Amino acid sequence: MKLCWLDVRTTGPSRAAILEEALHQRVDGVVADDPAVLADLPPTVTKVLLPRGKPLPETLDGVDVLVVDPDRDANAADLAARYPSVEIGRFVEIIDADTLELACQAARTERWSVLLFRDPTKIPLEIVIAAAARATGSIVTIAADVEEAEIIYGVLELGSDGVLMAPAKVGDATALKAAAIATTPELDLVELRVTKTTHIGMGERACVDTCTYFREDEGILVGSHSKGMILCVSETHPLPYMPTRPFRVNAGAIHSYTLSQDERTNYLSELKAGSKVLAVDVKGQTRLVTVGRVKIETRPLISIDAVAPNGTEVNLILQDDWHVRVLGPGAAVLNSTELRPDDVVLGYLPSADRHVGYPINEFCLEK
Repeated sequence: MKLCWLDVRTTGPSRAAILEEALHQRVDGVVADDPAVLADLPPTVTKVLLPRGKPLPETLDGVDVLVVDPDRDANAADLAARYPSVEIGRFVEIIDADTLELACQAARTERWSVLLFRDPTKIPLEIVIAAAARATGSIVTIAADVEEAEIIYGVLELGSDGVLMAPAKVGDATALKAAAIATTPELDLVELRVTKTTHIGMGERACVDTCTYFREDEGILVGSHSKGMILCVSETHPLPYMPTRPFRVNAGAIHSYTLSQDERTNYLSELKAGSKVLAVDVKGQTRLVTVGRVKIETRPLISIDAVAPNGTEVNLILQDDWHVRVLGPGAAVLNSTELRPDDVVLGYLPSADRHVGYPINEFCLEK
């Protein structure tokens, strides 16, 4: 989980409401330039003092982290002796090659590095993250808004350890916390026994092309019903007559459900460039991937019926072609047209019914 620090130095009259929201959302740290602002915060939040040119007080009671600018404040060793119960961090504003090197040095040596990048490119942050790959300290990068925070969390795949953001309004703390914990759940996959396959004629199917490479044991979950899906593998495995396309899943008929963000389902037909879908491997591990394109074409279709150990019936309609595949136990790659009764495929049984894709507790009969 990434760190989420909220900067309340410039929040003005809305500070009390923003702090209340921040504590409710359990942000990791609150940043102020006055120890009095931090004094009444509970011990569950890290209290960070970032004075930026203001004189330092004699004592820092109630402060957990002091972030200093070496160009304006005393050096870290002197401050550590002066405030023995406070962790010392370093603020660096990156505007050129020299300050970038200072940021790299801080990230390698300091417990906390708070970095402000003046240029919009994220290349300097990539350099700092790479330079500090073996360091034990934490990099906290200043973001202008939640959208930039989401990018910072993902830079160089690892991302910054944390983001410091000044909220413009009530609600920003909630959005920042959501960006910080944007993890995906592990799923309990089940073994489904095939009961029947049927050639059902022509229809439209969707290929989901993503902006990432799938692994060989990974695909997306697709099903005709919201309570049962089958794991469709990507085109990572070699095929005759055509190159592999490891970014693509030939996913199924356009009416089919797939899992996306926040436990929501989407129809394959409504996915588009920029949509998010859940990539799932045979162990149930997941990650969110971005759709680059959905390619819908008319093709012959095959219907696959299967049953779960608890009796739940699952259906998947795929393009009726040998090269369209699903995954079985042990990451076995199974050609859809060669499936026979009693073959075993991997799937998932969501527990909730759906309304416009969201889980909902209501009666819903799907056939």
